[in-house]
Amino acid sequence: MIYKDAKPNKAHLALAQLEKQGKLKAVITQNIDGLHQAAGSKTVYELHGSVLRNTCTGCHEKYTLDQMLEFRDENGIPRCPKCNHIIKPDVVLYEEGLDERTMMNAIQAIAQADLLIVGGTSLVVYPAAGLIRYFQGKHLVLINKDKTSMDDIADLVIHDSIGKVLSESVELYD
Repeated sequence: MIYKDAKPNKAHLALAQLEKQGKLKAVITQNIDGLHQAAGSKTVYELHGSVLRNTCTGCHEKYTLDQMLEFRDENGIPRCPKCNHIIKPDVVLYEEGLDERTMMNAIQAIAQADLLIVGGTSLVVYPAAGLIRYFQGKHLVLINKDKTSMDDIADLVIHDSIGKVLSESVELYD
């Protein structure tokens, strides 16, 4: 779940550039790695949370990723130095619900969009895949290496790497 040396890829960087240009209002992601923010994106709705934020399950003290890793016991379990309870990454685990506020913000961003770009997802993981139903704008673009169940309703479908497509597209309009 944790890869500290991960760096933003071409897709992350292109999205951040589009936001900087005022052409992108928000990024909605299932990723938990913080790479959108590392690339420079400001408005990011992390549906499944982030490993960069961690909370004690006992006293609710907040910890950074580095602190959480530092406070691991002999079994590798991160323990709060204040109360000895487990420190849990602020990520949604199986059978946990998504954060309601994040979901509402994501739904609002999708509902207000003129153009929705859905990329790098097979659209099979719910509830995130269901967010597309809130889009009522003009154009739906799907970018994914493989076909999705939503290809038929999209205005534009590109079966290729999202990093390649977005970086080349942003390059064209720089």
